Amino acid sequence: MQHSNTPLNPAPRQLWYVQPEIHHYIRRVKLFQFPKIFIHSQEIIRSIMTSPKTDFPPVRACLLDMDGLLIDSEDKYTICDNMILAKYGRPPIPWSIKAQLQGRPGVSAVKIMHEWSQLPITIEEYQTQQLILHEEHFPSVQPLLGVSKLLSDLSSATVTLPTTPPKTLKVHTALATSSMALKFKWKTSHLEELISVFPPHRRVLGDDPRIPKGRGKPAPEIYLLALDTINQSLDEGEPNIKPEECLVFEDSVSGVEAGRRAGMRVVWIPHPGLAGEYVGREGEVLAGRTGEGEGDLHQVGEVGDGWGEQLESLEGFDWGKYGIEIL
Repeated sequence: MQHSNTPLNPAPRQLWYVQPEIHHYIRRVKLFQFPKIFIHSQEIIRSIMTSPKTDFPPVRACLLDMDGLLIDSEDKYTICDNMILAKYGRPPIPWSIKAQLQGRPGVSAVKIMHEWSQLPITIEEYQTQQLILHEEHFPSVQPLLGVSKLLSDLSSATVTLPTTPPKTLKVHTALATSSMALKFKWKTSHLEELISVFPPHRRVLGDDPRIPKGRGKPAPEIYLLALDTINQSLDEGEPNIKPEECLVFEDSVSGVEAGRRAGMRVVWIPHPGLAGEYVGREGEVLAGRTGEGEGDLHQVGEVGDGWGEQLESLEGFDWGKYGIEIL
């Protein structure tokens, strides 16, 4: 902070300081300047930052996204989009735009893409060309690093509740993807064994009629619905699973926000290109505070609250951290 050459007013005056890496969390921090007395901004920030929560209940349900998390379909989306862009002399899609598309329902993503690219065709024409390319490329998608082992682990995962006496229960799974039914079929028809860990009645797709119109990710409904599909099919005598007993696996920023708005813990495994777009803002992403969706900030988490973690891949996932045992 620089000192002014003008005399100090005896009354305190307010200065405003913005901490860049937590810009969306702490909008403005008041610094009060008195004669010869300065309050250091970092001390204020440390005093109001949330302490990480550590007394979480064991995870009883794992809710997983699909595109870019389980399979490399996000790369296929990029290939297809760039083919259309090149056809009309446009540059390849940058990660600053790609980041806004990931995780969102198709209609929302196409609108963002069309507005950015300024293509000389209508949205409908763009969607038609995109659909043709998707049908060609999606049947060749493959699992990402660590996915096969992770899903195999989930098929035999259990959790012991701290009751008296202790009670061991199965860890349940559900899929929550923004993929529409047709594209889901193109992406998974050759990977049925891989996705068999998700029973058909626990697969929530982007065009599921139970999701209100306009309430796809980053809204929380898709994850709340995925949890409901589990609770509706629990064994007799098994208590309903609460949102705070769920662990969401996501690669997209909007998906992380959806999970946090649903009141769930999250694991964020971003594409390296996406991670590069959010260097220094990882805490905001894990708190769901990047402003992807509409709503009050009280609906999401706090920076550093311990409800989320970031990983480079799903390989060697630490189940014990979440109270899960693999048989």
